[in-house]
Amino acid sequence: MTPVIVGDRGLLAGQRIPVLDTRITFGRNQSNTVVIASSNVSRFHAELVLDEPEGYVLRDCGSCNGTLVNGERIDSRLLRPGDLITLGEHSFRFEVPDLQETLMALSLPRSRPGGRVEADSASPLRVIVVGGGPVGLTLSLLLEHFLGPRVRVTVYDGRWRVEGRTVVWKDERHGNTRRQQVVTVQSRQYLSLPEGVQARLFDPRHYTEMWPSGPDSIGDYHPRNMRIAYIEDRLLEVANEKPDRIRLVPARFDPAEHEADIADQHVLAICDGGRSRTREHYAAKFGKADESIYSLDGRHLQDVVLGLRVRSTLSDPMAVLLTVAQNRFLLNSLRGEGFLNMRLTESEAAEVVGIDPVRRVFEECIASRPCLMGRDEHGDFQCPTHGTLFLPALIKRSALWRRVREGLLLFGVESADLSAITSFRLDMVQRPRFTAQLRPPTATFPGTYGFLLGDAANALHFWPGRGLNSGLASAISLARSLNQAWTGRPFRDADFLRHEAAMSMLQYRHKSRAWKAMVNVDDDGNVRAVKDIIEQSLERTPGEPDRAADTATLLTRMREIRARLASRVSGLPDAEAILRRLEPLESSTLRMLVLSGGWDTLTMGGEEVDISIFYGQDSSAAAAAVKSLQSAAPT
Repeated sequence: MTPVIVGDRGLLAGQRIPVLDTRITFGRNQSNTVVIASSNVSRFHAELVLDEPEGYVLRDCGSCNGTLVNGERIDSRLLRPGDLITLGEHSFRFEVPDLQETLMALSLPRSRPGGRVEADSASPLRVIVVGGGPVGLTLSLLLEHFLGPRVRVTVYDGRWRVEGRTVVWKDERHGNTRRQQVVTVQSRQYLSLPEGVQARLFDPRHYTEMWPSGPDSIGDYHPRNMRIAYIEDRLLEVANEKPDRIRLVPARFDPAEHEADIADQHVLAICDGGRSRTREHYAAKFGKADESIYSLDGRHLQDVVLGLRVRSTLSDPMAVLLTVAQNRFLLNSLRGEGFLNMRLTESEAAEVVGIDPVRRVFEECIASRPCLMGRDEHGDFQCPTHGTLFLPALIKRSALWRRVREGLLLFGVESADLSAITSFRLDMVQRPRFTAQLRPPTATFPGTYGFLLGDAANALHFWPGRGLNSGLASAISLARSLNQAWTGRPFRDADFLRHEAAMSMLQYRHKSRAWKAMVNVDDDGNVRAVKDIIEQSLERTPGEPDRAADTATLLTRMREIRARLASRVSGLPDAEAILRRLEPLESSTLRMLVLSGGWDTLTMGGEEVDISIFYGQDSSAAAAAVKSLQSAAPT
């Protein structure tokens, strides 16, 4: 059998290089057989030579950084199938197809006379996942869990980097700025993950059960607040441990450049966010999104949110009560540390700019990228990428900064405990479909189906806290559909009826809920944007707001919320504690909180989307069948 060098990590990850000669060379110089354009690889780094009858021997050619085999530095080593070759930050697998792999290759779909494709249920399902966030990694790990050796997944993400022999997440130094956000994961979603993944995720030190259980909870399992960085790190850590079935590529995916790769796959899962370039590349396949359903007076409604990274001294019950009682601020935190998100009016959003202190020009980096501005040694909020300073914080009397300070005061945040500021824009569209055949099967190609998952499918307003959960549910649904449908034969539209129905239900339920977080209804039945209601409340009008009446209204609202939550949340604050929180606020702030309205939990609550109605309670029977196949497979 012809040996193959398979790129495992680095610039050539995923490439298969057949060893067709008795000598091949590795190095930076263009005359090498395997050219690695990297400064940590020598010009002539190593060579692989056939030494009959022993086999292939890898030799270091006096390289600066050395040559490693399975982590051990070598001068010369006879290679065995599966050995890992490392040259600088780049690694390769030495593979020699054995009988089992040869039989597997022979069982791949192949053409018969007339173009008909044969199939075998042992054939591996080939999947490309674009986007390695929680949704893409969850899909990959579920497929590996369900299908075992019958799946090969390749995951691309430009937010990763290589550290040693492991793929890890980039951090703020590399421009990855949103990882400290805290998300609320529903029990309906996390209980669908493989037990090993759950065990890795739920270290008691890294989650809290801040929100009460509800219609979306299973049994007595509460939703869990977790930092997105922790979820991403743990999922990526588990995926790193499965290199035979999940290949991680730390690079941005370009669908135009990977057309040939896509054509050889059965599945392209698009999980790279609400502004997915891959989705737009295939826009004609998935259909045009409709903005009109999320518009008012012909204008597509958008919210701009200022994200304030804070440390709050409030107890979780007080934070929940204050958050649900109004629509201006939302605290997502883990033991008090997280982001206090502030919904901005149109005029306030226009103030979200940075200023270059050297050139004295304005920049929109925080509003358009978005960038994260952290405190520098002078206490100013500075963008590390563009060197700009957050303008409203420099102008201490600016209207926006004064209102930011009011939000900090309401949620018990000292000025020194505001450590960074970012901004992001939120909107929604209605998608006509989430599944599309990108390529039909032919005598040469297996046929490729594309799927929109996560924010690429259903980008949601996060105020009700359903974005990540909708994304996880979409990954769970697709994994179950693929597990049930894969027989080695080309897929059909009918294989994904359940998944498409589940995605439509998720879109309807979660976007209808999110829409109600963006709008309010006045006494005359008119639908108005919450941000416009807030803007009107902040406009200067003759006379001082009636502070006593507004305080009484807020107190009554919070008493009603407390009565609803009392059976599910212990330690809710009494009226005296609430009044202490409201007392320091400006009268204009109290008026704004009253008019913004509380969360409409009556219309937001109720029946939840349970995708198990399409697939049974779980895929435990399928998982058991896979385990049976694995135990019966030759070793």
